[in-house]
Amino acid sequence: MEKLALDVKVLEEQLALCTRCGMCQANCPLYAKTRQESDVSRGKLALIGGLIDQMFDDAKGVRARLDRCLLCGSCAHKCPSRVDTQGIILGAKSIITQYLGLPFAKQLIFKNLLANPKIFSRLMSAAAPFQKITFRKEDNFQGTSCARVASPLLRHRHMVPLATTPFGNQIQEMDFRENGKGVTVAFFVGCLVDKVFPEIAHSLVEVLAHFKARILIPKDQGCCGIPALTSGDTKTFEKLLAFHVELFSRQPIDYLVTACATCSSTIIKRWPGLLRGQGGANGQLLEKAGLLAEKTVDISWLLAKRFDLSSLKGEPAGAGEIITYHDPCHLRKSLGVFEEPRQVIRSCGHNLVEMSSPDQCCGMGGSFNLDHYDLSSRIGKEKALDIMATGCSTVATSCPACMMQISDMLARENARIRVKHPVQIYADHLKAVRPK
Repeated sequence: MEKLALDVKVLEEQLALCTRCGMCQANCPLYAKTRQESDVSRGKLALIGGLIDQMFDDAKGVRARLDRCLLCGSCAHKCPSRVDTQGIILGAKSIITQYLGLPFAKQLIFKNLLANPKIFSRLMSAAAPFQKITFRKEDNFQGTSCARVASPLLRHRHMVPLATTPFGNQIQEMDFRENGKGVTVAFFVGCLVDKVFPEIAHSLVEVLAHFKARILIPKDQGCCGIPALTSGDTKTFEKLLAFHVELFSRQPIDYLVTACATCSSTIIKRWPGLLRGQGGANGQLLEKAGLLAEKTVDISWLLAKRFDLSSLKGEPAGAGEIITYHDPCHLRKSLGVFEEPRQVIRSCGHNLVEMSSPDQCCGMGGSFNLDHYDLSSRIGKEKALDIMATGCSTVATSCPACMMQISDMLARENARIRVKHPVQIYADHLKAVRPK
């Protein structure tokens, strides 16, 4: 209870910054659908204030309300007072979880699986072959599957299946530098890229090889920890943070690159942010996490800022193809990266047509999609219609979670639109123009 009291005090100081101006209300994608004050960040901050005043009298009720949040950062992005609403909500979830404990299912998943990358990877690899029994392949452009037996969790969902062969530990180091000159890049793969979209990882390696980089891919990587953190399980988050900080600090690197907007945001903001909140504890770990955060970049940022994207000549296959781009919330709103992915796409000779609201949240929100699929799909359908209105044949985005949500929504609309990562588009461009 002493630790809880200290954590509550920190929250009180952060809550004082909110002026209740209502700007978050105008930008919250969830409030736009429900029109409930408790669904907007201003309402949630009021709930957290009430939690403090009541000293946990209704912690379960507050938890349920806080779980109705996409954590997309739209509110903080437009907040004139620069209130870190995401940080406050994550802090409140941590306090509530310390008080109430985690639900049994989440305890099992986070503490026994997610916190142990080797075990988690083995389990996912073992599960992949059984998908044919539980899911049926759909005939669509998105490559999704639907459950053979309807259930409350899977009903109506078009799932992107687990990859037959994850990216895993297939590559640990590749050096394409000439005479030892060039950048050294460590690759944080991430769960979804590894286990659902390994083709993104292979594309990233192909592109970095073309630009003569040295690529380090440390063995036995796991999750960045954000699923645990958003559920209030800071212990699992801290364990994964410490594991990965030590893993990626073993060799000097120029950049730590990811192909996942959420992983980038977590490493840059949440890893050092959590350690700083511990008041001087783990000083050495904080220093290492801070150094890694400074070197962490999205792959599109690296390609646009560090390399000459126009160095390849020739007419690529599909030149002039209409492509639109969806801005992941954690990339544009949290990190301010939005022009670089577009530079990657344009450099391939494609016609980039912007949708009306490219930075509108797709509605995924991680576990929000699992707990509130009805709301998630209502937001996602609006995104799908916005994509379709561009007349594109491909929609690109820099977040594998967004790719899953958009694939689901486009499949439900029977749209003949492919979903790709910008680095896949550039890798396809390389293959098309490279001399045979």
